[in-house]
Formats: sequence, C-alpha cells, structure tokens
Amino acid sequence: MIEHTLYGSLMSDVSAFTKSRVILSAVELDIFTLLDGTPATPAALAKRAGFNARALSRLLDALASLGLLAKTDGSYSLRESGALLSSRHARSIRPMVLHMNRLWDTWGDLSRMVKKGLKGKRRHASRMDPETLAAFIGAMDVIGRDLSLEIAESYDSERYRRLLDVGGASGTYTAAFLRKNPLLRATVFDLGAVIPMAREKIASEGLSERVDLVPGDFYKDDLPGEHDLVLLSAIIHQNDPAQNVALYRKAWASLIPGGTILIRDHIMDETRTAPSAGALFAINMLVNTRGGSTYTFEEVRSGLAEAGFEGIKLLRTGDRMDCLVEGRKPRL
Repeated sequence: MIEHTLYGSLMSDVSAFTKSRVILSAVELDIFTLLDGTPATPAALAKRAGFNARALSRLLDALASLGLLAKTDGSYSLRESGALLSSRHARSIRPMVLHMNRLWDTWGDLSRMVKKGLKGKRRHASRMDPETLAAFIGAMDVIGRDLSLEIAESYDSERYRRLLDVGGASGTYTAAFLRKNPLLRATVFDLGAVIPMAREKIASEGLSERVDLVPGDFYKDDLPGEHDLVLLSAIIHQNDPAQNVALYRKAWASLIPGGTILIRDHIMDETRTAPSAGALFAINMLVNTRGGSTYTFEEVRSGLAEAGFEGIKLLRTGDRMDCLVEGRKPRL
C-alpha cells in the first residue's frame, strides 16, 4: 500500500507537465479571452479564430476537465478560474502565464545543460522585443500584486523619506511602500523601455506626484543618489556573486549615511534544499541566466559586508520569494 501511494504521488509529479502544457497553449492562443462573454462551440470558435476544429475540440475538453471551462450542450464558456486567464479580467494573470510559456523552451534545455555545462541564454531585458518585455513586466506585476502589500506591511518603513526601487519594473512594490508610508517619496530606476509601463502603473495608483522615474541600466550606470532606503526586489537571483557585490556597492553609494538596503528574494538554508521553491527557482536561473542563482543568508551577508554594509540581518523567511535581508550604511 505504501509503495502504491508513493508510485501515485511520484507519477502525479512526473505527469504534471501535461496539465501545464494544456493551460499554457490555451493562454498562448488566447482562448480564454475569445470565450470571455461569448460562449462558443468548437466549430464556431475555430472558424472565428482560424484554428483546427478537431484539435481545438480536444483542447477545450481538456480545459473543461480541469475546471477552467464549462461545457453545456456542446458549447464552452468560462468558469471563474478560467476568467482569470482572460486578458479582459481586471486581475488577469495572463501576463504571468505567457511568461511561463516562454520559459518552457529554456527548461527543456536542462538535461543538456547539466551534461555539457552550458550557460543560460535568456535575453537581458534591454534586448527583449517589446512584446516579450511587456509580458515579463506584466508577469512581475501579477506576482507582486498581493505580495507587495504583505511585504510593505511587514516592514517598518516609517522612518524613511526617499526610496530607490532598483529594477522596479512597473512600480508594484514602490506603490505598496508609498501607501504604507504617506511621507515617503520614491524613485523607480529601470530600463528606458520599462519606464512608460511604470509611468502608467504609478498614474493608475494616483501616486505620480510622489514618484520620480529614472531610466538606466544598473549593470552599466550609477544609481540615483540621496536616498535613505534602497530596495532590491527580486534582483539578486539573476546575478552571479560578483555582479551582486558590484550592485551592492552602487546601492551603498546611492544611500545617505545611515541609510538602509533591503533585499527581497529567496534566501536558502545552508543545505540549499529549502525552501523547495527556492531550489526549483535556482534551476530557473540555471537555464535562463549566465550566472544567476538563489543564495543563502551567509552568501548575501558576505557580499553586503564586502560592499561596506553593517548590521546585516535576515528579517523574514518564507517560500514565496518573500524573504527580507537588511543592511545599513555606516553613519559618518
């Protein structure tokens, strides 16, 4: 009985890709948006979208079996969970799923990379085509919608007045910190192609007057100065250790004396096997970056100390990339 249970659990993990592939393809084909408010038969939908009716029918049945669609008298409509995958939904997660779809191919390289020691080949954001970049930034917003509020609420930011959000994407975390602390102003620093997305997001939050938007590449450019809090949110995992030390030094230079650096990321235990989500994310960095990884607290602490920070603390642990590490720039 135990062996049978283990077999079933193992096979469930091994075959999980089949469900994932069905959802990824449906989102890539935008089926959920096509059915949003307009239930349809496979023949009608295939004609409207230019799909193969036979293959589409199989896909729609699979989506219905997963509870994403309802099938009634041969016609398909969205269930509540499927509606979240429509681009028309106010809290659509479609950008994140499109991002996951783009990771499908790179994860397929894992065996070859382990065998031959190849480096990840995902393009740096500055070299992404506009559609891919928009999907990536949108995915980061989806991930951060709720978590950013939780992180901002958990961190004592009342003493700060100038936040620098490095690689801040559309400003999801900036908005959360500004709502927590009404006396805080912020600078979002990201690539020139990302800044318009941040401007739109910040404006939609009614926070434009409290945010400066500064284009730049933190790999090449110095960071804007005179801040008392620098946030590196989901940044360090894409870098190798030397790149992180270089970034910590730039953060140190951008801070006023006594200022703080705050890092949000996966922080691994000393065995590097927990949290499990962090161990799996290290694989994501292996197949998608030249030298990125997830790091232990000691690795982060050592890099921050090398850059000149002191009072380095692990403030929060978790398995949702919600760990927080803090360090202080010495006062004069």
